[in-house]
Amino acid sequence: MRLDFSQLAPRDAYQWMISTILPRPIAWVSTISADGKTNLAPFSFFQGVCANPPTLMFVPVNNRQGQKKDTVRNIEAVPEFVVNLVPRALAEQMNACSALLPYGESEFEKFGIAAAKSELVRPPRVAAAPVAYECRLLRVVNIGEGPLAAHVIFGSILVAHVRDDVLGPNGKPDVAKLDLVGRLGGEAYSTTRDTFSIERPD
Repeated sequence: MRLDFSQLAPRDAYQWMISTILPRPIAWVSTISADGKTNLAPFSFFQGVCANPPTLMFVPVNNRQGQKKDTVRNIEAVPEFVVNLVPRALAEQMNACSALLPYGESEFEKFGIAAAKSELVRPPRVAAAPVAYECRLLRVVNIGEGPLAAHVIFGSILVAHVRDDVLGPNGKPDVAKLDLVGRLGGEAYSTTRDTFSIERPD
């Protein structure tokens, strides 16, 4: 099978991409509006970028009407956010946050998700998240226009909160204890508990 992406409708291209770029880590991003209303939304186009300086990125895409997601609107107003990582135990609450709520209605409150005060940024973090990165906006790169066009959000990592109970005896994160979920195609997910190791060459 050969797919000519120049001939695919954006929605079809999106479906092929999310069904083959697997698994995708999930950024559960908390933001805050200029008037102090919180937002919490998941994004599976997400990755670390580099460690010098510590930087990550995630990608909200426009909705089917070509409008910006609430996360983008908030970051434009308050250029800070928290990327919360998602363990299996919080997967249902994370998924609930993909619901379309009116702008300004808080997913923290709507879905009973406990928040914790952040240290260096205004948006709160998810209290039960095993890892939460407090970030300051570095830059936004806009790609495309209209429905499913992207806003690539780059953030400088200021501080991370890591739960002690997900650390192994060596003081490093244990992937089984983290039990993070990754997005697969459709409604399927994977976790970090199924692993194997290969020694890297020098």
